[in-house]
Amino acid sequence: MAGEPTTMVQRRIVIAAILCGMAFAVLGARLVDVTLLKAGTAGTASAAIRATLNRADMLDRNGELLARDLPVQDLYLEPYALPDKQTAARELASATGANEDRLQHVFASHDRPGDHVLVARQISPDAEDRLLQFGLPGLEFDPSTKRFYPKGRAAVQVVGQVDPDGHGLSGLELGLDQTLRRGEPAQLSLDLRIQFALAQEVEAARQQFEARGAGGIVLNVQTGEILAMASLPDEPSPGSDDINPNRNRMVRDVYELGSVFKIFAFALAVEDHTTRLDETIPIGRGFRLGRHLIGDAEKMPATLAARDVFAQSSNAGTAQIALRSGPLRQREFLSRLGLLDPVRSEDPEGAKPLYPHHWGQIETATVGFGHGISVSPLAFATAAAIIVNGGRRITPTFMKHPQDTRGAQVISPETSATMRQLLRYVVTDGTGKLADLPGYEIGGKTGSAEKAVGGRYVAHKLLTSFCAVFPIDNPRYLVFVLLDEPHGAKASGVMALAGHTAAPLAGRVIARIAPMLELPAKAPIVAQMGGNP
Repeated sequence: MAGEPTTMVQRRIVIAAILCGMAFAVLGARLVDVTLLKAGTAGTASAAIRATLNRADMLDRNGELLARDLPVQDLYLEPYALPDKQTAARELASATGANEDRLQHVFASHDRPGDHVLVARQISPDAEDRLLQFGLPGLEFDPSTKRFYPKGRAAVQVVGQVDPDGHGLSGLELGLDQTLRRGEPAQLSLDLRIQFALAQEVEAARQQFEARGAGGIVLNVQTGEILAMASLPDEPSPGSDDINPNRNRMVRDVYELGSVFKIFAFALAVEDHTTRLDETIPIGRGFRLGRHLIGDAEKMPATLAARDVFAQSSNAGTAQIALRSGPLRQREFLSRLGLLDPVRSEDPEGAKPLYPHHWGQIETATVGFGHGISVSPLAFATAAAIIVNGGRRITPTFMKHPQDTRGAQVISPETSATMRQLLRYVVTDGTGKLADLPGYEIGGKTGSAEKAVGGRYVAHKLLTSFCAVFPIDNPRYLVFVLLDEPHGAKASGVMALAGHTAAPLAGRVIARIAPMLELPAKAPIVAQMGGNP
């Protein structure tokens, strides 16, 4: 009998131990579920979100950093836990830049236990430190990323922007969105040295001639690489309130470019042998086509040789030469140059050109001298590059690939060589003299287009441009510059036409960038021969 109590006690101890073990097992399983499984799921989701937000770097062609994601924090809190919501809203607004009135409204409308609200996104580490010093209860920091652009506004419209979730909104951030979100860095064709030089010279000219806007492109005519592209103003500016500073107008806008378009009329005439360059073209007081009289901005002689029609930029003479090609051939030729379709590049926002639906005699004449058709500056520059690079197709690109990528022949090499001679003649003997730069043998063409306002062309509202190519004997680079409504200075004899505004601007750009491109000026021939300079 003495052993029975002991046996009962032992049984009870064993049963209690089993029950405790089962309880601990249940609790343990719950803890594992909460701390490991669900935490792991949350961690995976958080990692997935971070992976979505983290974008790869964007670099210029020399490895200079243009865009990078950096770690920041999104700030949340529980308004119910705040002892003084008004003071908290003021302190949070001062530290994060959030709107104080919005915070007060959100705090008042989410004042139940468990309500959490977003205070601000992408808090920098410095802002986080200031917030912690306030000692506010219930602050929650959620890891995030923010896109930083260490070069500031450099090439801002080309690079583009992202939204708060790290998705591309415009420019190359949009066009390369999938690539960057996969973590693949993008090395662009842009050269920041060239970009700074182009932007500085274009902005100086914009201010000098009080133009409402300006822009420029530097393009490699053999590879299609875009080395620089500027649209100015690129930040809010007095007098330019209707210009979006974040809009890349070299890609997204179309213009009637005027006389620079004569490059294509003459290339077609040379290609089809419809005109001899030494042929005499009647000019007089203009060329009458039906009830329309096509005249020139400046007084012209009674006749001009065809080459001087180009060099002196006669609308009347060019209209006659364009009509020899006819509507069908002109349209087909411009289409082959890519001017009747949106230009394709890594920037997906290429503008659609505007051109006549009915393409008759009048349209052929006006398109010949650059009116009645509107294209983007990038589309024009690409087509002009084909004319001078030996006549072979190129595709414009913002990605670095220095290999010669010229494709199929569009015009013959002989036509391309003749056009290079004509472009050089414009600079030595025509309207482009102020673009000339000793030692660089620049070729080019001026363009002064009257802008249409309310369906009518206005003589004093001009869009002036210059297309420069260098070195003209073996072209490597094309520089296109544009000024929107420049004003001349009568007191100094400077006119608003392209020869006085855009041509010297192109020359200054080339003077800046040619040494960077390792294209030193040639010494004068007399110096090479040992004579006196």
